Amino acid sequence: MKQLVLRLRNILQLRFTDVFAAMSPAALNTISPANPLKRLARMLGYAGLRLVGNMFRPIRNPENLHGAVWLYVVSANNYEALQFVQQTRPDAVLLAGQAKNIGRYANSVNRLSLRRKLLYYWQYPLVLIGLLLSDGRRAWRFFDLIFYAIGYYEVYRRALRHYRPRAVIFSNDHNDDTRALLLACRAEGVPTAYVQHASVSASFPPLGFDLSLLEGQDALDKYRLCGPVAGRVELVGMPKADAYLRQRNTAPAVRRVGLACNIHDPLPAITAALTFLHQEFPELTFTLRPHPSDTRDFGPLRQLLPALRWSNAREQNVFDFLHQQDALVAADTSTHLEATLLNVASVYF
Repeated sequence: MKQLVLRLRNILQLRFTDVFAAMSPAALNTISPANPLKRLARMLGYAGLRLVGNMFRPIRNPENLHGAVWLYVVSANNYEALQFVQQTRPDAVLLAGQAKNIGRYANSVNRLSLRRKLLYYWQYPLVLIGLLLSDGRRAWRFFDLIFYAIGYYEVYRRALRHYRPRAVIFSNDHNDDTRALLLACRAEGVPTAYVQHASVSASFPPLGFDLSLLEGQDALDKYRLCGPVAGRVELVGMPKADAYLRQRNTAPAVRRVGLACNIHDPLPAITAALTFLHQEFPELTFTLRPHPSDTRDFGPLRQLLPALRWSNAREQNVFDFLHQQDALVAADTSTHLEATLLNVASVYF
């Protein structure tokens, strides 16, 4: 039981950090509701739609997963970060968990079956008790996240034994399913690599891949604060930006301004900033790009500022968005770096 609890604690590493617990209530509520009854309701929905629902969803992968190099993705950003590998290696296949939402690339990835995940939920009470003893109230606060993480490790070990991939390449190092697959790869002796897809935090899990391709020294310095760095590390820049570097902005003046926001940015502050900018700079064109995971209601903002343009991050690549801007205004986001690469003036606010 101790080993089981420690493994789940490792898989959920980021969810038990002080940084995660200190997220804004609005942001945290989208991941794990503060109300325990709502957390329980979500768990029931997950059990019905995912655990039971997966049993009845057929999986017909267009590519052969046997002996291939797996490019494991959990989002559209991950897909774009690893696409260059697929384009240069004929044995590479993009894949995700059975029901994982990959946005505009949902039909472009292969899927790993999670039907057997249901078989491992006898572990949940044991793990919950163990984490309550070791982490106390925090384990109770996130009992729903513990529930979702059950079974990934066992199912993915089984998949690795069945398909025997040549290697697994990741572009996320902290989601529960990616960490479970990483631990499964270690147990099965499958080589692993990691390609950074966005700015990193000193609260992330320590680098534990055989090869890590980071954007630069800043990322490596932050990972060293996370703990011991395992494996080989190379600083390679941002491969997904290579195709856009010839399209750098050359406008002599700022006429188009993009604003990027995410769930950590309070909606009243976004509204106030945009209202001020429209009043002070009526000659400029403003475009708002909410993060693809930001599901808040922007209807009132659309009515308040009908001239405001919108970028749908679920459909439009970030570089295509930036190619249409002369300046970017945003708070904490890696879009600042992407803007700088395209010579788009970047303003932190």
